Amino acid sequence: QVQLVEPGGGLVQPGGSLRPSCAASGSIFRIYTMGWFCQAPGKQRELVASTTPSGTTTYVDSVKGRFAISRDDAKNTGYPQMNSLKPEDTAVYYCNVRRTASTWFTNWGQGTQVTVSS
Repeated sequence: QVQLVEPGGGLVQPGGSLRPSCAASGSIFRIYTMGWFCQAPGKQRELVASTTPSGTTTYVDSVKGRFAISRDDAKNTGYPQMNSLKPEDTAVYYCNVRRTASTWFTNWGQGTQVTVSS
């Protein structure tokens, strides 16, 4: 089993930045694709960014050019850098991991609240 913790959210003004983290324990992080998800009130959880074991990154259009996801496999940790934040980015953010061609783990972490407001 993989345990996931996402510290580092908070309140930030529009245009500001946050750098939460995704700490994974219980397995070998380097073999997993890591995903960064957001869930706004009343909406479904959505994958917004991901990074593969080879370091290939993907982003949804709404965060392209603003978010940058990286990973430190030696620390079993991923880092979603969130820049130029907008009020519509306000959500609870989660991370998850999966093997290539597999599904995301079912045991999600608690998530971290990101609030963008002046």
